[in-house]
Order: sequence, then structure tokens, then C-alpha cells
Amino acid sequence: MTLTISGLKVAVGDREILRGVDLDLQPGRVHGLAGESGSGKTMTGLAVLGLLPHGAKATGRITLGERDLLGMSAKELNKIRGGEVAMVFQDPATSMHPMLTIGRQLTEHMRHHLGLGRKEARARAIELLGQVRIPGAASAIDRYPHQFSGGMRQRIAIAIALACSPKVLIADEPTTALDVTVQAGVLRLLRGLCDDLGLAVLLVTHDLGVMSAVADEVSVMKEGLVVETGPRGRVLRDPEHPYTRALLDSLPGEKA
Repeated sequence: MTLTISGLKVAVGDREILRGVDLDLQPGRVHGLAGESGSGKTMTGLAVLGLLPHGAKATGRITLGERDLLGMSAKELNKIRGGEVAMVFQDPATSMHPMLTIGRQLTEHMRHHLGLGRKEARARAIELLGQVRIPGAASAIDRYPHQFSGGMRQRIAIAIALACSPKVLIADEPTTALDVTVQAGVLRLLRGLCDDLGLAVLLVTHDLGVMSAVADEVSVMKEGLVVETGPRGRVLRDPEHPYTRALLDSLPGEKA
């Protein structure tokens, strides 16, 4: 399912945080959203799910298929969140409840959104853990988040996001806290899930190296605006905007 963001603006009082964001997410493709901290990347993802901070107001259009998410009530959005659109947050240590088993956290919203019974939800949870390559999924389901490494917790967070078979997945800096080897594994997992399940993925990151590994299209944000969008190869090899060139020049090692 296509997710289209058109002229999205977000303001808190007189301060405009997003000043006109346009993005088009297509099924089976990863759309990378890059930019330095404070550029508005995460705010864009939160606006899609109606999770903006208190006092923030969004205008413009965010359409999922033919439906405008910005025009929905809180009750209507609750049916979308975690069901048709899901989000993987940057730090799974804070996005998962430390006192609940991962099985409980996987099955709770499956039972809510999909109406599954306890036994069906548990079987689906074990299947999902296997899908994101958690060893010994049948026993791992009864363990707690602190009993897993950072990379495994991020895979579990992805499994939780996939639990209700969403059409759109927003991944907000999913590899920032991971070492290079684990990071590569999580990126391969995201790419494979996108290809196998036909997900439309918005990958939010400040790291253009991550973009080069998995994104099909890349958008670059600066101060609440998307300043450049295009196919990954063209944007990373021959950027049109000076800010994109500056980001590429800031990468360590060989310059683009």
C-alpha cells in the first residue's frame, strides 16, 4: 500500500518544525530519509502515526491508499497504528517494557488488532521471532528484554512491529546503537522483509552509509524541509543540492 506525504507542516506555537515535507513510499521499496540531528526526520515519522508531542499541530496531507491520516480521529488512528502502519523506534531498551516477557509484548496487540486467541497469538509470535532470526524462538518467547543483546532486542522490536502484518514500516534510526557487524545484519533483515513481504519502508537515519546499503530512494532533510529526493545511486553519486554534497563530504574515508 502506498503512503504519500504532501506539504506536511508541523508547528509548535509560532515555531515551525516541519516546513513542507513531500515523500512517496511504495510497496516493496525502502525510502531513506537522511539529515543531521534536528532536521525533522523523526518528527515526520511521528506525524504519520499521530504521535506528535503535546501542543504540536500538523497540516498538509498524509494518505494511506485513499485515506487521509491527518483527518482521522484518535479512535480511527488507533486502528491504523500497529496494524497497517508500524514503527520501530531507535532504542528498543526504552520502547520495550522491561517487566514483561517478549512473548507478552508480541501477542498483546495481535490479540487486540487481529482478534487472535492466546494460543494462536503465541504460535504467531514464535513464527515472527524465527522470521527475524532469534535463536530458539520457542524458548526465547518467555524471556525478558534485558536477557538479549542490543542487536537481538532490535530484531525483537522489528518482530513486534511486524506482528499485525503492517503495510508500512517506519524504522527510526534502527541501527544507531549497534556495532558495525550487528548493524549490517539488521539492515539485511529489513531489506529482506521489504522484498519478501512487500512492505513500504521509511528508513530514518543520519548515516548515508546505511542508505547506500539498503535504500531504493533517498530524501535529504535540512531544517524541516526535504531539499533533495531521487534514486539512491544518483543522490549518493551525483547530488544536486549543496547540503547533500556537504553530508557526503563529511563521511570518513574516501569522499563521494
